[in-house]
Amino acid sequence: MAILSRRILFLFSVIFLSSSISSLSFSPADEYLVNCGSNVDSTVDNRRFVSDASKVKFFSSEGSVSLQGEDLAPNVPQIYRTARVFARQAKYEFNVREKGTHMVRLHFNRLSSSTIDLNDAEFHVTVNGHVVLRNFNGNNDDSSSKVREFLIWVDVGEVVVRFVPSEDSKLAFVNAIEVISAPKDLIADVATSVSRDGTGKLNGLGKQAMEVVYMINVGGRKVTPFNDTLWRTWLPDDDLFKTVDASSHKAYFTGRIKYRPGGASREVGPDNVYNTARVGNVMSWDFPVSTGYKYLIRMHFCDIASKSLGMLYFNVYINGNLAYQDFDISDATGYVLASPYYMDFVVDLTADSNNPLGSSITVSVGPANKTSVDEHRVDAMLNGVEIMKMNNSMGSLDGFVSTDMILTSCPNRRNLSIFIAMMAFMCIFMSFYVVVQRRKVRDDISWTKLPMDVRQDNLKSGNQFAARKP
Repeated sequence: MAILSRRILFLFSVIFLSSSISSLSFSPADEYLVNCGSNVDSTVDNRRFVSDASKVKFFSSEGSVSLQGEDLAPNVPQIYRTARVFARQAKYEFNVREKGTHMVRLHFNRLSSSTIDLNDAEFHVTVNGHVVLRNFNGNNDDSSSKVREFLIWVDVGEVVVRFVPSEDSKLAFVNAIEVISAPKDLIADVATSVSRDGTGKLNGLGKQAMEVVYMINVGGRKVTPFNDTLWRTWLPDDDLFKTVDASSHKAYFTGRIKYRPGGASREVGPDNVYNTARVGNVMSWDFPVSTGYKYLIRMHFCDIASKSLGMLYFNVYINGNLAYQDFDISDATGYVLASPYYMDFVVDLTADSNNPLGSSITVSVGPANKTSVDEHRVDAMLNGVEIMKMNNSMGSLDGFVSTDMILTSCPNRRNLSIFIAMMAFMCIFMSFYVVVQRRKVRDDISWTKLPMDVRQDNLKSGNQFAARKP
């Protein structure tokens, strides 16, 4: 009886805990998941993508067609098996209820097809007046699907995603679209600017348009959308880690991550990012980026390696410049171990816009003056890094160009089609007019009775307009 009671109590605890976690999970006010070019809905990572051919019409274009991919591997998700292809300007419109930052994800997989050649694809994409992609062809360097993620501030009642072929002979396409309202704490409005001249405060980040360039799980494995409350993908840091310190190593934590008010939430960073880290003396990561923009750098910390509180102090550097000195992670987390925390920094690479080779952002952590001399000390650690490109002065995330410039300079096949139709109509009208005029002239000619003495050979000749005999 006692064993049965314990089992019932255990099951009740599991059910209660599951319901509590479910109730605390993020539930966005706006959420659109669209499977483009498909006639049926699809499920990916337990998320339902609705066909854009459903009763709820999202897109507006008279020149679009659905494309079914050919010779695809069996494990390719359904949303990457079809595409919506546009021969002229087109747009998807999503009504939103909540003002604030929205996550916009565009999925691309350049399909092979015997009916449409997507090698002819080259197009621009704008979102609510921001140029997010320019001269994009959907080419995937790794021959797999590609997701481009953007954070767009919305203060109107809709999100408009517009696709514009770059030339009259080019095509545009998209495989899937996500539009999701972001948590309020995802993007803070203030960050620390870092340069050679020191640090300062930068305000107004919340209303910037951003592109997510890197989401890195330091010391850990790939985190898939299924394991992230905001359905993001975090990649391992192995290809970006540049340290030469042989003492550095990866740290793993199997306990519970202690999220707390004032710290990082589970939406800011999932458990699978905070329960792994790299620990060492001096460690650096190098991120290639495009020049001509400012970048938001978010660094994630969670002390899963210290044996006790108050032992972990270290410095943070951005591009070799001191960004934070003597960072006391115990103080930042309210003296709780395994409690997550993050810091936001901004670097300005607009001065390097003329560098054709691009640039890079180097993130480093190392010992501070306050670093403990205890043999069990941890010199420095890092759990995760995010890097986001911020829109330039033209409101663009891809080149020094505005949405108006894109829309006015690119061909509009609809206008061309209307012009051709009008010309055809005019030709038909003129032909009809000429025929009518000829008949009118023929009917207006006066006919005269033939004289009795007309020669017989004239009658036989059939010449009805022969001159009369004088």
